[in-house]
Amino acid sequence: MNAKPVAKAAGLNKRIGALRGAFAARFGDEMRFFRTLIDEPRAVGALLPTGPAMATKMASVVRPENPASVLELGPGTGVITKAVLARGLAPAKLVCIEFSPEFAGMMRARYAGVKVIEGDAFDLDAALGERRGETFDCVVSGLPLLNFPAASRIRLIADLLDRIPAGRPVIQFSYGPKPPVPAQPGRFTVARHAVVLRNVPPAQIWIYRKPAGIA
Repeated sequence: MNAKPVAKAAGLNKRIGALRGAFAARFGDEMRFFRTLIDEPRAVGALLPTGPAMATKMASVVRPENPASVLELGPGTGVITKAVLARGLAPAKLVCIEFSPEFAGMMRARYAGVKVIEGDAFDLDAALGERRGETFDCVVSGLPLLNFPAASRIRLIADLLDRIPAGRPVIQFSYGPKPPVPAQPGRFTVARHAVVLRNVPPAQIWIYRKPAGIA
């Protein structure tokens, strides 16, 4: 057998393998995201993963010096998680609830030390288990809230605010012109935190708070 064609084929296979590896490294998260969009459309709220500019804005509410942990909902591919940790939060102080088994497994492999729970954010007591009574410092949410009924969204925000100190934020983004959950007089407020034009698509970030004195 002529050694030249064999060597040439081996070299070509090596280059193809390298290209596949580079493609997976560059677009792996996007491919996982699109698979989840097809298989579990209600678990995904956009056509593209969250961009780093929006992730940084979302993470801006985190106080790394606070002893309490941070609760993140719907981390997906972990873009916001990365920004939260970049603020200096210790991985052991971040608890993530992810509905998608694939995303949850990827998060565990990617972010050692972060507590990643595969569960339903709309049933937090069941998802948190032994940590159900814990008080968190704040909540960072990437949930696609507009995919769910309005009553479920209101209950979720009220539940989250009961798990953090009065005045501390639940931060949530959406792609609509209005907040995904309207303010509930006597229960919680909502204010626009930022408009992120550099995200694709452009997004708005909202902050929910329960004023002091409201039980």
